Amino acid sequence: MTSPASAATARSSIAAPPAPGSESFVQNLVEAYLAVRGETEARAAPLSAEDQVVQSMPDASPAKWHRAHTTWFFEQFLLAAHCPGYQPFHPDYAFLFNSYYVSAGPRHTRGARGLITRPGVEEISAYRHHVDAAVVDFLSEADAPTLAAVAPLIEVGLNHEQQHQELMLTDILHAFAQNPIAPAYDIHWRLPPSHRSAEEWAVLPEGIHTIGHADDSFHFDNEKPAHRTLVGPVKLARNLVTNAEWLAFMDSGGYETATLWLMDGFATVAKEGWQAPGHWYKVDGEWKIMTLGGLRPVDPDAPVCHISYYEADAFARWSGRHLPTEMEWEVAARANQLNDAFGIVWQWTRSAYAPYPGYRAIEGALGEYNGKFMVNQMVLRGSSLATPAGHSRLSYRNFFYPHHRWQFTGLRLADYA
Repeated sequence: MTSPASAATARSSIAAPPAPGSESFVQNLVEAYLAVRGETEARAAPLSAEDQVVQSMPDASPAKWHRAHTTWFFEQFLLAAHCPGYQPFHPDYAFLFNSYYVSAGPRHTRGARGLITRPGVEEISAYRHHVDAAVVDFLSEADAPTLAAVAPLIEVGLNHEQQHQELMLTDILHAFAQNPIAPAYDIHWRLPPSHRSAEEWAVLPEGIHTIGHADDSFHFDNEKPAHRTLVGPVKLARNLVTNAEWLAFMDSGGYETATLWLMDGFATVAKEGWQAPGHWYKVDGEWKIMTLGGLRPVDPDAPVCHISYYEADAFARWSGRHLPTEMEWEVAARANQLNDAFGIVWQWTRSAYAPYPGYRAIEGALGEYNGKFMVNQMVLRGSSLATPAGHSRLSYRNFFYPHHRWQFTGLRLADYA
């Protein structure tokens, strides 16, 4: 999903006053660390050991792997690099739980992560406890210069773990959607309420605007440098596209009309047999959707979800409109003109994932995270219902391949003003 950025491009907000080395600074750092690590465990708690091993497709990862990989991140980049005398918990874990950091050494094949039956869930819990204890001890004993140096790295690691917290939910939902009895992750789960306004469009007159992250608060490196860009004239839909609108697209033959689709998109529709958004199923003549609360009837008023870029683009073409660029989205969101910009679905834009003018990846393993993925993917903006609290911001750039739709992805339309 997305990537942690380099600590070199962002000053940690944790590193703000009180001064590094003070008791309150260490306490804040430890509390932030344990809070994020605890959220990961809370999200894994409803899952059985069998749930945590399954890998339903190569793009997804087992929950157990997410728990271990985020732990390896702190072990590799914090403890091994900055804590003298630290010995890895297990010599094989770096190979098993490295993702794609070539600079950090060889790694297990991504699509075969579901074959890692051992170490088991209990061993991964022990691994997490071991590393957490070592991190807390390290922070409690480090001097002020060391704390100042590692605080940004810790914040990168915590934001990285929050990204995997989101993936844990999307990945297990995809796995449960393949299960013949459609189990629920949480039977009490409900879709967050959406907000709609009668005023349909937010109009952006032509103008030059600054986009990107402009201050020293935490950000990923792909959000920088802030730069000026020409936007408009254009108008963006204030409201997200709903399931009712998507059903109208389906009923009109949207999935069968080749002229609505990009060539690669229509080929994907044929290859995958798409007739509806991801996780939609026809049951006794009624469309239902697999949710974190189990299989439920499609709510016509809810924002459409689990659609690919190809589908979003085809729907926009069917509507006689288009998708916004990420620059247009950010300008409108900064002006508070968009309903449900955050917290329900990530929104596809028609912007290719590419570096901002002046972008430079840093040296070292963490520099691999964003820059090398800036090709063949499309940008999404906002956040979703699975995004952890505090992990959203106006300049955040998510990115996926055009055919991906297992995430909580939707759309809003744009049109020429």
